[in-house]
Amino acid sequence: MKQFLITLALAGCFFAANAQEAVQDNKQETEQSGSASTGDYFEGLTRPLTFNRMIPPYALEVTFSKTVHIIFPSAIRYVDLGSADLLAAKADGAENVLRVKAALRDFSRESNLAVITEDGAYYTFNVKYADEPVKLSIEMTDFIHDGEAVNRPNNAMEVYLKELGSESPLLVKLIMQSVYKNNKREIKHIGSKRFGIQYLLKGLYTHNGLLYFHTQLKNSSNVPFDVDYITFKIADKKVAKRTAIQEQVIMPLRAYNHALLVDGKRTERTVFTLPKFTIPDDKQLVVELAEKNGGRHQSFVVDNADLVRAKVINELKMK
Repeated sequence: MKQFLITLALAGCFFAANAQEAVQDNKQETEQSGSASTGDYFEGLTRPLTFNRMIPPYALEVTFSKTVHIIFPSAIRYVDLGSADLLAAKADGAENVLRVKAALRDFSRESNLAVITEDGAYYTFNVKYADEPVKLSIEMTDFIHDGEAVNRPNNAMEVYLKELGSESPLLVKLIMQSVYKNNKREIKHIGSKRFGIQYLLKGLYTHNGLLYFHTQLKNSSNVPFDVDYITFKIADKKVAKRTAIQEQVIMPLRAYNHALLVDGKRTERTVFTLPKFTIPDDKQLVVELAEKNGGRHQSFVVDNADLVRAKVINELKMK
């Protein structure tokens, strides 16, 4: 065993010496030629990318006189076009539909297209021109996370988004789905009820620096409830007369099953993801729900004591 360790140590020294020698030789060659180095050491210190590192692209045909629509399972956050031969834009009023067409007739060079969606999935396409594309409307699935081994690259990784910090967008989505499907009422003292409308906070959870609010909107009346907006804001507990009101609005990062209409005698639930925050002693979190063209507004208050008791999510349980 001792002889084996000595052999490894000698091998490591030999590799380090060879690496240093390769760098020195390259430096000397650069000085002799009088030109700047390109940084490509394909015969020295780098190794080539193998095919198991590649994310397989889809084949896509586009044309000049027709538009190809690609429907993704989540909102589009990033689009990159390989050349000026392509035109692409999100469809008006739809966050997950991409319109693609040729910028000129019969371009000869093949191009490419890359898309990143809100759930952290990455899609890539090789694009060529066709007079009559067979597929004009395409529905994509999340091929990186669909569970099929044949569709999953060996190096499949998450694309992390700035607003979620170090949390995976896919994991955020799974946590919201788990909270929604398990449908447990962990909190029983926070909510409001007026005019046949009840708005409750059913649960408050935390994971990796993010907060998850599980809310329920119950319409006991026969009149549908149109949601105008929902706000989360930190406000003063007591506001003296003639005192300026200071409020800090906290924007949700994600929303699962965000229903904008609740019909009569129906109940809808939503899971909101918010960044981590705390509430000073003299302030409180106010959650407001407003009705569009109506007066059945609802609001409830969350104190810092409720916030710090948020349930930690250690495992996902999906029904």
